[in-house]
Amino acid sequence: MAHATKQGPQLLNGFKRLTRFDKGLGAQLPEAYKKFWREWKMTQPAAVHYIPKDGVWERDEVTGEIKPVQNVPIPLIDPPESHQGIWGGEAVIKGFQKRQRLSRRVPHFWVPVLKRSVVHSQVLNEYMSVVVTDRTIEKIHECHGFDHYLLKTPACDLRSALALTLKRKILIELLNNCPSLAGQPSERERVLKEYKCYLEAYTPEEIEWYGYTYDEAIKKIAAQIREQNKPVPHKLEFRRKLIEQLQQANMKSETESDEPSGKLAAKSSSDSDADIEALTKLESPSSSSSSSNWLSKINPFGKKQET
Repeated sequence: MAHATKQGPQLLNGFKRLTRFDKGLGAQLPEAYKKFWREWKMTQPAAVHYIPKDGVWERDEVTGEIKPVQNVPIPLIDPPESHQGIWGGEAVIKGFQKRQRLSRRVPHFWVPVLKRSVVHSQVLNEYMSVVVTDRTIEKIHECHGFDHYLLKTPACDLRSALALTLKRKILIELLNNCPSLAGQPSERERVLKEYKCYLEAYTPEEIEWYGYTYDEAIKKIAAQIREQNKPVPHKLEFRRKLIEQLQQANMKSETESDEPSGKLAAKSSSDSDADIEALTKLESPSSSSSSSNWLSKINPFGKKQET
């Protein structure tokens, strides 16, 4: 009976729930941002809080039973403070802890050890004071620099909105040939030679949309739509229509001026005769007396006529 309903063929493979990119302004986001979103939120990050097991099967050391290997990632919590620093892939873990042998387990939160440190970006030519963890420092040393760490690490492992924002700024700086190092030509050439290879994995549009959160991307696309469909004040529209009407009237007057001179002369003589007749009527005494009588009736300070 699936074919009897309009949505029947769509339900044969299961009902597809609408995502944030299927409705509202989210449906108007470009494919470049959707690619970044899949890299950030839908890609499996590297194991940080557990050691993954190799292989497909494993043998239990006690019972000798063969079981499939299951590398289930630990659920992580990203508090708002984690997006204000660079935690190197670490996050808060919620679980239970049994503190005494005969007592019941109690809820517990494992929080990474945080410290404030100064990092240097060669591309941006800036020193920054950020909150980091020991794993962040280790990764920076492994990658031989802060810029290399941000550019090599995928978004799912960076996790932090601050790290993604800095990565976008670095990519934009490389795309524009490092304008911050314009006063140092030799240093600029060395930095471009060392970091220019990272631009091969991105297009200019992907760099423009890289590192934004969903709310920031919605604000950006809304601003672009508002700029494209900018409302025009009515006074400008009325002014344009008035100018068009005046131009049309001017064109009509020019066409009338091109008529034969005889017709214009006859028309001008008839107009002059009509004007003369109108003036004579106004200057006649009857008209002046009638106008004076009419004015005397209205004027309250005039003398009353004797009857």
